[in-house]
Amino acid sequence: MKTKRYAIVLDTHRCIDCKACTVACKVENNVPLGKENYRNWVGADPLRGSYPNLGESYTPSQCQHCSNPPCAHVCPTSATTVSPDGIVHVIDHKCIGCKYCMTACPYNARYYNEEIEAVDKCTFCTQRIQVGRIPACVETCPTKVRVFGDINDPNSEVSQLLAENPSRVLKEAQGTKPNLYYLI
Repeated sequence: MKTKRYAIVLDTHRCIDCKACTVACKVENNVPLGKENYRNWVGADPLRGSYPNLGESYTPSQCQHCSNPPCAHVCPTSATTVSPDGIVHVIDHKCIGCKYCMTACPYNARYYNEEIEAVDKCTFCTQRIQVGRIPACVETCPTKVRVFGDINDPNSEVSQLLAENPSRVLKEAQGTKPNLYYLI
């Protein structure tokens, strides 16, 4: 049996920019209040169409849990690690706050958490996965933009979505091999 490899599939067409994912993440993971402290976020895409028929869309994002994470490669203390299930972690007591990983991340998915004096980022809510729950951002989304699961399991919902729908990853040319997939 293959090792689990976690991923999220996002259907951005469903996103209404309610930011429930961002709020749930902050509460679940004790992310300090402040406009620069986020483990996940929702960005507005450029308007499409022409007046008066304009449309807006949104792209939720977070750490991409890359299979080839540049953040881990530059960390001088090995504080950034990848667990066997593909989750990229920061071991806060090993982090010296140099922020090299923040610079190396092409997704801007890390921030410096002054309360723990270390870099912080999304962990797919590992504490929830360990007890059989899904990440807070996935659970709370009212329009079900995000689907979480084991991409190595061909019967999982994420695998089925990717088999049945065209998708893309962000910044594919960077060679990071992200594990967030956006349905087209």
